[in-house]
Amino acid sequence: MAPIGSFVLHGTARLNSGPHPERARADAELLLLHLLGKDKVWLMTHRDEELPANKAVFYTQLLERRREGEPIQYITGETEFYGLPFRVTRDVLIPRPETEHLVEKLLATAASFREPRIVDVGTGSGCIAVALAHKMPQARITAIDISAVALVVAQENAQSNGVAVRFLRGDLLAPVAGEHFDFVVSNPPYVPNADRASLSVEVRDFEPAMALFAGNDGLEVYRSLIPAAFDALNVGGCGLLEIGCGQSPAVAELLARSGFEQIEFAPDLQGILRVACARRP
Repeated sequence: MAPIGSFVLHGTARLNSGPHPERARADAELLLLHLLGKDKVWLMTHRDEELPANKAVFYTQLLERRREGEPIQYITGETEFYGLPFRVTRDVLIPRPETEHLVEKLLATAASFREPRIVDVGTGSGCIAVALAHKMPQARITAIDISAVALVVAQENAQSNGVAVRFLRGDLLAPVAGEHFDFVVSNPPYVPNADRASLSVEVRDFEPAMALFAGNDGLEVYRSLIPAAFDALNVGGCGLLEIGCGQSPAVAELLARSGFEQIEFAPDLQGILRVACARRP
């Protein structure tokens, strides 16, 4: 049996023919360490150790999944968001760093609320709701998703991170009809159908389409969610939405048309207006 260092080299060579050769070495190492349950420090001191035959077979399978474009996060079943560990499956979107700006904006806006009532619409992995509950244990947080399998993942993430979140299944805000909140937060689908071909293979072929695409212009969900959010908010409450590149003018119009005021947008680290925030007067 060949030493571990040789398997890393073999893995790198295999992934050089995949969609991201620039990450071939890093991905090869990460997959091997995931398989062995070890860290990079261990790898540096055990490169001459032989890899058991059964592990070698599994490693080859992991490499092939990555070479075909499957995201590392789905292969390992884990990722990090807002400094917290999250389980992810192909039933949920992989949490993005951009979405952390949505969490940060809500935390800043909610600082003056003693026990804010928050509803996260389209929770997916639960990353927003769980991160908020971790930072604001005094908040009463509800998370909604139309997907039963996504809710299972979200509930597991809440439990593993030791936070309390109420999870409900349904479309948009229907499960909380008649209830009112201080904040409605959402990272809804906002990719136009026409943009499908331009997406990376990881996103296009592996992440759930229902969590990505929203009609011909990407605004389909906003058209339903924004007026529903206005109705669900207490006076003085805020709606916070993640939006796509270039969508701020259209989203601002939808917010204003529904009665929202103090409409503002916050950029991500690339300067793209990523978070919409508006208050119900």
